[in-house]
Amino acid sequence: MNIFLTNSKTHFEFVFTLKKSESELKEIVTKAVQKNTILTLKTYLLSDYGEMILKIITSTILSHYNRMDLMEISYSSAKELMINATKANLKRVMFKDQNLDINNPDDYDKGMHTFKSNLREDKIGTYRPLFKKYDLPVIATFYYTKDVLNIKIKNVFPLLPIEETRIRDKFKKAISFSNLIDFFMEYGDNTEGAGMGITMVGILLDQSGIDKHSFSLYSSEKYNETVAKIEIPLSKNYISKRDKFQKEISDQNLSKVEFRKSFSYNYKSFQS
Repeated sequence: MNIFLTNSKTHFEFVFTLKKSESELKEIVTKAVQKNTILTLKTYLLSDYGEMILKIITSTILSHYNRMDLMEISYSSAKELMINATKANLKRVMFKDQNLDINNPDDYDKGMHTFKSNLREDKIGTYRPLFKKYDLPVIATFYYTKDVLNIKIKNVFPLLPIEETRIRDKFKKAISFSNLIDFFMEYGDNTEGAGMGITMVGILLDQSGIDKHSFSLYSSEKYNETVAKIEIPLSKNYISKRDKFQKEISDQNLSKVEFRKSFSYNYKSFQS
């Protein structure tokens, strides 16, 4: 389990070969948050110890800005997305371990059958050595100001076209359901294939009064990554990236495709 503490001027890296106590972790993270340092948690499998670190990071940031009311949505969403990312890693491991070509339609169907039969939590845990062997970590990054907390969960590979299509469908489902009971009523026990993690995050955001569009996902072949990101406002004044985009594009005579090329806005831009 690694924790990396970074910012634009200084790079602090903590690699824990031995587990730190809860009090030691709290002290490390508190000092980092006081300096507004970016925190990154890298893990191959989210254990109980990893969940404790995740909870400490989330609670320390929110406590620093007096927004502990957002603890449940922030922590639960981050945890769900890390579990979701681990399942995506499991899929890659299944294909590599069986020498299947993930880009071949026939091999893809074979691999998916094995993948779905290994989605139980007790089985996923047995694949940790293979996650390390193939260097498939899940990386959670927290960057923040007094106005917003951004949580980014990353896999170190891009989505396949078929996966991207299914993910977009899951996003539509996440927006269409207002609670998990309705979701279960429609999909029954077939929640793994129906996008339980993504749907849950969408519902959690909605129930917390946060715009579901604050949850986004993108994939990049250039940077070899797939990223799920949540933008959680900490102040009433904060303008989200999506709202900023919509506001500025309405003032310009450009298409969305053209405007995206010049649009620049991040969590620090709002402060300036």
